[in-house]
Amino acid sequence: MAITAAMVKELREATGAGMMDAKKALTETDGDMEAAVDWLRTKGLAKAAKKSGRTAAEGLVAVAASGGTAVAVEVNSETDFVAKNSEFQGMVAKIAEAALSVDGVEGLKAAEVDGKPVETVLTDAIAKIGENMSLRRMAKISGDNVVSYVHNAAAPGMGKIGVLVTFTGGDEGFARQVAMHVAAVNPAALNEAELDPAIIDKERSVQMDIARESGKPEAVIEKMIEGRMKKYLAEVTLLNQQFVINPDVTVGAAAQEAGVEITGFVRLEVGEGIEVEKEDFAAEVAKAVKG
Repeated sequence: MAITAAMVKELREATGAGMMDAKKALTETDGDMEAAVDWLRTKGLAKAAKKSGRTAAEGLVAVAASGGTAVAVEVNSETDFVAKNSEFQGMVAKIAEAALSVDGVEGLKAAEVDGKPVETVLTDAIAKIGENMSLRRMAKISGDNVVSYVHNAAAPGMGKIGVLVTFTGGDEGFARQVAMHVAAVNPAALNEAELDPAIIDKERSVQMDIARESGKPEAVIEKMIEGRMKKYLAEVTLLNQQFVINPDVTVGAAAQEAGVEITGFVRLEVGEGIEVEKEDFAAEVAKAVKG
């Protein structure tokens, strides 16, 4: 059986084994994924774990819209290989549609898809596909108008990054360009007023510590911090960022020129903030050799 790069990638992500070890394991077992996992275990190159204990940091973000309301939903899997599975994609699309009628993840878990609660649908998929999966989060947004953008699309309406943008005005094409900007730049908030005060305080504290290292007087430091914070806020707030489509203007200025007011946005990226445990396989092999 021909061993493909996708098979090697799936085995590596499932076991943490090196590329050459994963390829050899698949070659030795004629491409049988489960047998390859066992082969790696016998060589001390992988550690077995229950599916429910595995980190699900891959998967898809799907978007759905109805009128002026739209949702983005993140459903995780252990490997990108499963995220490319048409059955998994179909399930995620249905979950996103169900999310339009609820307000949060707990409500979505109880919502029905094909006559079953979403939570049960996921459990059934885990048993069938053989990987841990989770409904991690959802975000809903409403406005006069809404556009969506999916980056690295795996199928229509779903991919690695999902962005929703609400706006007033008639230029949907411009609003979609803003959604693409959000996907690329990942602003922290629409404007300074909507930025979490804790984020501002943390950045100010960091900049203060950096400035004090210079040994300059406090009065000088205060002026330094004022300028640095102004620059920081321009970098992290959407309307003040340089527009990726035209870096000569800010997003806010470009919107005004287009006759559009951007009123909100949502951005979800697969696996964002999930800590994936990195195991020391060299130490594990040494331990196995010692018995």
